[in-house]
This record gives sequence, C-alpha cells and structure tokens, in this order.
Amino acid sequence: MKASNLIESQLKDEAREITVPRERRMFIRIAKENLRKSMKKLIGLEGLTHLSTITGVDVGSQVELIYHIVYEDILVSLKVQVSKEKPILPTIVDLIPGALLYEREIHDLFGVRFKGNPDLSRLILPDTWPDGVFPLRKEWTPERISEKIEDNHENY
Repeated sequence: MKASNLIESQLKDEAREITVPRERRMFIRIAKENLRKSMKKLIGLEGLTHLSTITGVDVGSQVELIYHIVYEDILVSLKVQVSKEKPILPTIVDLIPGALLYEREIHDLFGVRFKGNPDLSRLILPDTWPDGVFPLRKEWTPERISEKIEDNHENY
C-alpha cells in the first residue's frame, strides 16, 4: 500500500479534508478536538521520520497551525485552526518532545496557548515584551507594536 493511502486510511475519520496536490505531498485538515488523536495515529505508523516544524498563519479570525511531519518520503501537513479569541490547543510535547520549542515559538508570536505544555516561557521575544502583543497576527501592525512597546517602557 502506498504511504499516502495508508495515512489517508488511518486519518479518514478525523480528517475534514485530505488533499494530495502532487506525489510526496499531503495536506490534512482536522478539527482541533482531533489533534492529539491524529498525531497519535501518525506517530504509530511505521515509517514516521520526524516532526519537521510547526508553522502558524493568521487567517482572519483564526490562527491556523500546520504540523509538518515527514513520513518516509512524504511531507504530511496536518492543519488545525483555533480562534483568536480562545487560542487554546492541546500540547503534543508528551507525544513528540521536540515540539517544545515550536510550541513556545507559536505561543510567542501568535498567542496560542498549548494546554499541558510544561514550559511556555518566551523563546524569541524579549522578557520585557508587552503582554497580549503577538507580532505575527495581522492586527498588530508595526505602528501599533511600536506604540505598545513605548507605553510598556513608560510603565517601567
């Protein structure tokens, strides 16, 4: 069985959409409630190489996280969206310890909280960075960020 067919058969119940735009590339959209279940299934498949990265994208009222997983010779991108108003997802650090730094980065830059993550301390932004300012969200323009930083420094 082809690897993409195996992955598709394993995640068909959790997937909202599966797209294979070309050979060795696969996108799977899932609901946030199915993130851990889907990751466990992928981890359990023989041939999983590694979690390459987790990326974030501001898509309006949501933040989309894309978990890039290398499986044999296929790059599988597991997509999940979370609302900006309640940006909480379960951690996968207990399943893939190397996800710790990626989750901290996403927390810093997009404000997504990972429930169960043992360390969401700042990774990229300085400790003096104003709370609630997430520089990769579209509503935070450079001008707004500068104003908030100036206000924050005046309070010290």
